[in-house]
Amino acid sequence: MTSEPVPESPATSEGGERKGQRTRRRILDAARGVFANLGYERATIRGIAAAAGVDKSSVIQYFGTKQNLFREAVHWTIPVADAIGDTPEQTAENLARGMLAAWAADPNSPMAVLLRASMTSEDAAEILRNHITSSATPTLATAIDAPDARLRAALLGAMLMGVASQRYLLQMPDVADVDIDKLVRLITPALQALISPAE
Repeated sequence: MTSEPVPESPATSEGGERKGQRTRRRILDAARGVFANLGYERATIRGIAAAAGVDKSSVIQYFGTKQNLFREAVHWTIPVADAIGDTPEQTAENLARGMLAAWAADPNSPMAVLLRASMTSEDAAEILRNHITSSATPTLATAIDAPDARLRAALLGAMLMGVASQRYLLQMPDVADVDIDKLVRLITPALQALISPAE
């Protein structure tokens, strides 16, 4: 016989975070790890609950469905506007360094999890497409002075995602074993060529 889950108390920790908020964050962190390791299709609410150390009913209470949980777990803001510098070279370097540093800092970041999951799930791929095409691409296009600015911005994104995939997902030795500074130095000119078309 199993007992009904006890509703969480609204008690607040010293840092000002309610117990319910801590539990919700723990579930999201666990979900990212499970989705990263198993993909969207194979991940289950039961498995995510176990990874988070909570009851399955708690996951349902906070997120309702696996799809809702996935959408929240992979939600992130692409700081493209922050990467746009005073020169095309600076913008290219900022984009490359920012992307590589973000992946290195957190292998299970929302961006990394979504890219992994999008390889096997059409739902995940659609979320990624919408996010890139509605947010990252148009913002980056504003930094490109060319008639085909949006296409160039999309190609920049494709190049950066390709490097990230080979380095962090596939771990291709020639790309994964190079230190970030050298990698940034080598790919910056290629990115710059898209941002600043030759006269």
